[in-house]
Amino acid sequence: MTGPAGFGGLIPEVIIGAVESALGRPFTGLAMPLPSYINRVYELQARDGERIIAKFYRPGRWTPDALADEQRFVADCARAEIPVVPPLDLPGRGTLHEADGYRFSLFPKRGGRALELNALSDYLRIGRLLGRLHVVGARDTADHRVVLHPDHSLADDIDYLIDGEWVDEDLEPEFEDIADALLDAVAERFDGTEFIRVHGDCHVGNILDRPGEGLMLIDFDDMAMGPPGQDLWLLLPDRASRCPRELQALLRGYQEFREFDRSSLRLIEPLRAMRMIYFLAWQARQSDDYRFQTAHPDWGSRSFWRQEIADLREQLQVIGEE
Repeated sequence: MTGPAGFGGLIPEVIIGAVESALGRPFTGLAMPLPSYINRVYELQARDGERIIAKFYRPGRWTPDALADEQRFVADCARAEIPVVPPLDLPGRGTLHEADGYRFSLFPKRGGRALELNALSDYLRIGRLLGRLHVVGARDTADHRVVLHPDHSLADDIDYLIDGEWVDEDLEPEFEDIADALLDAVAERFDGTEFIRVHGDCHVGNILDRPGEGLMLIDFDDMAMGPPGQDLWLLLPDRASRCPRELQALLRGYQEFREFDRSSLRLIEPLRAMRMIYFLAWQARQSDDYRFQTAHPDWGSRSFWRQEIADLREQLQVIGEE
């Protein structure tokens, strides 16, 4: 399928019509947008009052096979009684649908408050949840998803930024030098590393605290094949060396369900560097989106790239000092 270039055609009539067609039920005119950086997510209401969440995937980002990998991981978690929200599996239609060139999935509405990390007991709870998640993640592979290894994802993101001429022309040589230096500095650290299915974007914004039910993981859009530590370091309040108590609480909870190779903690700062460059490539891919341009008017300017290069240089120094 050759889909639309962006979300310009995703108007309320298209959204509501797509959901009505998939579910075979009439809906009201409500199509309330929900926070989502790269996809488009809406809350809709059926005429009988039921609320449904519709997630429209950014065109060109994932292939159907890659989306199937994500949804299979979520389904595996649900079968293992890990608190997640799998998409609705409609008889004869499955979980992935298409309308007007857009792929989308539907979800039941699940409420919850944002997770707050106020005590070591909170880190212990999350560690337990991630240990259970990775037990399931290690049972299968995701052959069509990103591999969080410098020679794969990092190299691809660097090439995308350079080949696409996204970097300010005068600063491009400097950016390329620092990016290549990071690639050289971190690649060998991944030798012998375990790679499993991971959430990939496990920060507090993607964990709901549901009173009376516990924690729930949401938004597996960045799920990948990666080191288990990828799902831990984003939850830390600072660099690992500066928050040892929080890290140890995470690991204690994790190891109640699954062993963790503590030598792999050496990957935290390399993974941070990889995420910094991934985030730049991620922004470049949606820089023509009106919503993105409104929120980030300075993106791509010379001052923007000068600051990003300075941040990458600082991160390279941190890695070298470890």
